[in-house]
Amino acid sequence: MTVRNYLSIDVEDYFQVSAFERVCPPASWGSYEYRVQANTERILDILDEFNAKATFFVLGWIAQRFPELVRGLASRGHEVASHGYAHRRVTSQNRREFSEDIRRSKGVLEDLTAKPVLGYRAPSFSISSTSLWAFDELVESGYIYDSSVFPVRHDLYGLPDWPRFPFCVRRHGDANWVPASSDEGDVRIIEIPITTLRLSGRNFPIAGGGYFRLFPYRLTSWGLHRINRIEKKPFVFYLHPWELDPAQPRINGAGWKSHFRHYLNLDKTEGRFLHLLEEFSFAPLKEGLVDGSLSSLKDSATLLSSGRWRELPYPGRV
Repeated sequence: MTVRNYLSIDVEDYFQVSAFERVCPPASWGSYEYRVQANTERILDILDEFNAKATFFVLGWIAQRFPELVRGLASRGHEVASHGYAHRRVTSQNRREFSEDIRRSKGVLEDLTAKPVLGYRAPSFSISSTSLWAFDELVESGYIYDSSVFPVRHDLYGLPDWPRFPFCVRRHGDANWVPASSDEGDVRIIEIPITTLRLSGRNFPIAGGGYFRLFPYRLTSWGLHRINRIEKKPFVFYLHPWELDPAQPRINGAGWKSHFRHYLNLDKTEGRFLHLLEEFSFAPLKEGLVDGSLSSLKDSATLLSSGRWRELPYPGRV
């Protein structure tokens, strides 16, 4: 039986990535050549070829400048979710700033699609042990699920001790949030972490982004098949539109590490992506929550089935 996996696209332009945040501050974004629309539409055409659907985590800044792109995502059957408004790491904001950012993004996207936005992904997976308060703001802003936790050790992000597969997060005390099974008290939000490969007691990144460009495709394929066949779990894969664009303008001054991470093997991404879609079946994250296949929890879609999301404001509702 074919396992259905879950595909996510983080919609941002090449100059907005965290690796370039020091040399490309938001005030300068209007001076760069925009390539996100063409790159995202290329991904949409590829997905159409394989009859695959995805969740697109869209920056509010992008949505305001390319409204027809966002409407097109929804009209072509993809899920539109939030990547925040201005691509600021959670750890670089205070709670008020973060709340304004995620509410602004949610509002822009719901205005354009006339559908509730259920999910959020933090720029650079920046919900960490020092910013767990972000879950409070996500719940208060009406989000049903988050996909920001990356259970690995990394210099910029990671919660390596958190679960590798979808789980619920609940409040523990006044200022903390912890992973929980769905029958452990006050379940407030569903977490869909970026999938990792477990080998020799350690978690290894295997499911997208820079790692997709770094590792040989055969290694990526082997690891993802292992998750499907051995662990009998679906995986969550992620990619950025700029990763299919080797001709993008080069950004200087960010340092060798940022340059390496961003530009490595851009010319190989599209070919690898085509192989991925040939080998695996994909759907948007929301579908896995609705049917429960994204989690082995007793009530994996507790919040969705409660109907709470139907009460969230969007165009046409007060």
